[in-house]
Amino acid sequence: MPVKSTFQAILEARCPRCRQGKMFVFPLLKFSRFSQMNAHCPHCHFRFEVEPGFFIGAMYVSYAMSLAIFMVVGFLVYLVFDNPDFYYYIIAIPIMVLILLPFMYRYSRVLFLYGFGGVKYEDEQTNSRLRL
Repeated sequence: MPVKSTFQAILEARCPRCRQGKMFVFPLLKFSRFSQMNAHCPHCHFRFEVEPGFFIGAMYVSYAMSLAIFMVVGFLVYLVFDNPDFYYYIIAIPIMVLILLPFMYRYSRVLFLYGFGGVKYEDEQTNSRLRL
């Protein structure tokens, strides 16, 4: 199987150690269960929650994503509606945040694990040598 780049593995929400196993049980568009995460990688058995409460730190990444959405949506409302009343902003911004909530939840966890998990990529050859 060809090696995935780090960027591609992040986009697909794959394990940071093997880049093969899925981090989440269900697809992103399954809205009723978008948050259900595998405890271990189905491919290399890496435990995703590095330590208890590890993903609490992902809320900072989610906060940054929310701020970015606020800024972009606010700017687009300003441009499209030619500086409308305050109520347009109050309606548009929370609606977009709610629509993008599954995306923000997942990718804040994925980015936090890749950025702060201290996990290094191990290819198949390294894994097979370590297991011998």
